[in-house]
Amino acid sequence: MKYVTFVQILIFSFFHLSSFGQQDSLISSEDIVFSEGTTSSDSTSQTAADSLLAVPDDLVFADGATDSVAQDSLAKDQTKTGTTDTAQDRSLWGIFITGLIGGFAAFIMPCIFPMVPLTVSFFTKRSGSRARAISQALLYGLFIIIIYVALGMLITITFGSDALNALSTNGVFNFIFFLVLVLFAASFFGAFELTLPSSFVNRIDAKSDQGGLIGLFFMAFSLALVSFSCTGPIIGTLLVDAASKGERMGPAIGMLGFSIALAIPFVLFAVFPSMLKSLPKSGGWLNSVKVVLGFLELALALKFLSNVDLAYHWDWLDREVFLALWIVIFGLMGLYLIGKISFAHDSPLAYLSVPRTIFAIVVFAFVVYMVPGMWGAPLKSISAFLPPSATQDFDLSVANFGTTASTKASKTKKYYDIFHKRGTPKGFEPYYEYEEGLAAAKEQGKPALIDFTGWNCVNCRKMEANVWTDPQVASLLKNEFVMIELFVDDRTALQPEEQYVSSYSGKKINSIGKKNSDFQAATFNSNSQPQYVIVDTEGNVLLPPSGANYDVESYANYLKQGIESFKKK
Repeated sequence: MKYVTFVQILIFSFFHLSSFGQQDSLISSEDIVFSEGTTSSDSTSQTAADSLLAVPDDLVFADGATDSVAQDSLAKDQTKTGTTDTAQDRSLWGIFITGLIGGFAAFIMPCIFPMVPLTVSFFTKRSGSRARAISQALLYGLFIIIIYVALGMLITITFGSDALNALSTNGVFNFIFFLVLVLFAASFFGAFELTLPSSFVNRIDAKSDQGGLIGLFFMAFSLALVSFSCTGPIIGTLLVDAASKGERMGPAIGMLGFSIALAIPFVLFAVFPSMLKSLPKSGGWLNSVKVVLGFLELALALKFLSNVDLAYHWDWLDREVFLALWIVIFGLMGLYLIGKISFAHDSPLAYLSVPRTIFAIVVFAFVVYMVPGMWGAPLKSISAFLPPSATQDFDLSVANFGTTASTKASKTKKYYDIFHKRGTPKGFEPYYEYEEGLAAAKEQGKPALIDFTGWNCVNCRKMEANVWTDPQVASLLKNEFVMIELFVDDRTALQPEEQYVSSYSGKKINSIGKKNSDFQAATFNSNSQPQYVIVDTEGNVLLPPSGANYDVESYANYLKQGIESFKKK
C-alpha cells in the first residue's frame, strides 16, 4: 500500500500545482481572449508588437513576469523578453508536473492498475528473451506517450492558440468547464461511466494482435481506449487546466507529463518483473481512488464558476460561500475515507488501513484549517483559489489594518461602487481610475502605486493575502502611497461619451477592463498581472515595475525604494 500512499499525497497536492510558477495576465477587448508572447517597445518592431499585444476583441490573458520598464528602450526590451520567457517556462513546467500527477493518479484507477500484470506477462512470454521483452516494453511506453501527446497537439491545432487562450476567463467557456467537471465528478462517484463506442474499441483491439511495431502501437492505443472511462475525466481536467493557463503548447505539455507517468510503470515492471510481487492486490481501494478524485473534481469546478461570478458581477460565490462549499466537499471526502459514507460501487470497508487513515487525517486537518476563513482568516496556502477577501461579508481580520469605515469622499471615487465592495482587500482605499488617482497623488504630494489586477488573477489574490496582509507592507501602502487599482478584465460598459478607438491597437474600447488593459499595454508594453508601477505626480515611472513578489521583505524594500526615489526627485 505504500505506492497508494505516495500517489494519494500527489493527488492532494494537485490543487496547489495549478498555479505553479504562473504569472497571470489579462488584456481586455471586445470579448475575453488570452494571448501570449513577448512585448516590444522598439518602434521598428511595432508591427510585431501589435500582433502580440494588440488588444483583441476580447479579454486577453497571457503568462507574464515581473516586467522591467527602464528609460533605455534597449534595456527594456532585453529585460522584458528574458523575464517573460522565464515565466512562460515556469508555467509550462507547472503544466507538465500537473500532468505527471494526473498520470500517476490514472495508473491506480480500476481501468488500468489490474492490466499491469497482464501486460507485463504478455511481453515476457511472447518475446522469448528478457532483452526483447524490455525493448518491446520501451516501445509500448513510447507509443503511449506519442498517442497522448498527439491528442494534446490535436487540441491545439483544432482550436488554435487564440481559441485556447480565450478559454481562460471567457464566461461561457468557464461555465462550460464548471459543468464538465461536475459531470466528471458524477462519473467518478459512480452515477455513470464515460465510455467510447464498443465497436470502435473492439476494432482497435483486434489490430493489437498483429506482430511488430504495428501490433505494439495498437496495444497502446487499446489501453488508451479501454481505460477511457477512468482516464477521460482526468485527461479532460488536465486539458482544461492547460488551456486556462493561456499557453500555446499547454495541452501537449500536459499530455506529455500524463503519458510519461502512465508509461513508466509498464516499462519499469517489464524491466524488473519481480517488482510485480510488491504491488498491492486489486480491490475496492481502486474505486476509492476514483471517488476521492471525484471530490477533487467537484472542488476544482467551483473555481471556474467563481471566475464567471466575479467577472460578470453575479455575486453568487462570496468568499465565505465558496469556503463553506469547500468545507462540505472535503468534509464529505474525510467521512468517505473513514467509511461513514459510501457509493454504489464501493466494497464494504472492514477496517481502516494505515494509508487511508493518514490521508483521512490530512483531509480533516485541511477542513479544520479552512474553518477560520469563514471569519476572515487569510488562509494563505489556498488564497490563490479563493474569491477576493473583499467579498467576505464578516471579516474579523480587518482589525489588523484598522478601521475600514469609508468616508463620503471615498464613496465619490469613480467606479467605487463597482470595485471596492468585492475587489479591494479590506482596509485599503485605492482609486479606480488612473487620472483621478494621479490627481489625488499630486494633491497629497505622494507617489502613486498603480496596481494592474483582475477579478480572475490568481497571483493577485496570493499577493493580497500573503504580502499585503503584512503590517509593514500594509502601512506603507496605506500611508505613503496613493493607490490606483486598475482591473483589466472587468466587463462594465463605459458611458457612450467615454468610449473610444485605441490609438495603440486600433480596437474599440467600450468597457472599463478594456480601457485599463489598453492603458497598460500602450504605456508599459505589458499585459501581465499583477503588475505594480510606482509613478510620481506627473505619471513618470520611478522604478522598474514589479510583478508578483511573495517575499514580504523584498516587496517592502521595493515600496521603500519608490518612496526614496520620489523624495529625491
